[in-house]
Amino acid sequence: MNFRTIGISFAAAITVATLSACGADDTMAGHGMSTTNPPAASGTQNGQNDRDVTFAQEMIPHHAQALEMAELVPDRSENAQVRDLAERIRKAQDPEINQMRDMLARWGAPAPTTSAGAHGGGHEGKPGMMSADEMTKLGQVRGTEFDKLWLGMMIRHHEGAVEMAKDELARGSDAETKALAQKIIDGQQAEITEMQDLIQS
Repeated sequence: MNFRTIGISFAAAITVATLSACGADDTMAGHGMSTTNPPAASGTQNGQNDRDVTFAQEMIPHHAQALEMAELVPDRSENAQVRDLAERIRKAQDPEINQMRDMLARWGAPAPTTSAGAHGGGHEGKPGMMSADEMTKLGQVRGTEFDKLWLGMMIRHHEGAVEMAKDELARGSDAETKALAQKIIDGQQAEITEMQDLIQS
């Protein structure tokens, strides 16, 4: 064998080795070993998904209506337990509204600009939301009649919030949002029990 033949054989061997290496790279990539990060799941950005965004956008007016209901209590109820509960609701839910507005701002998502309140704010029909007529009626009564009506409405309102929060736990993806949902469930479920006891007392 002459030098020319040896050179050709060596070049052929290098070509085969190179092709084999490329094939191995393709096989590794096919088994998920590529160094390129996979694309984010559909509907998900920066850890949150569409359900997280909707939860915050719908819970803000839901909380806002609870605050309006709580604000009616000092001038209309003489029951110390009802007044104390209303103040605790205000102190819990006002910061949560701010937290959800901050989350939506970080996500670049719009936050509700109107209160749910006495006029519904376009959110009637959401779980636990009072109608405009119900809010008007609540503002027209006082004393024991107000307490019973307020407690019954707030129980329904809390049950709606718990339902929304459970849906967030099931379908959301953002850790902070899900932690808030669990906090809402724990706090408002305990308050539902408290209000049921007050109605029966």
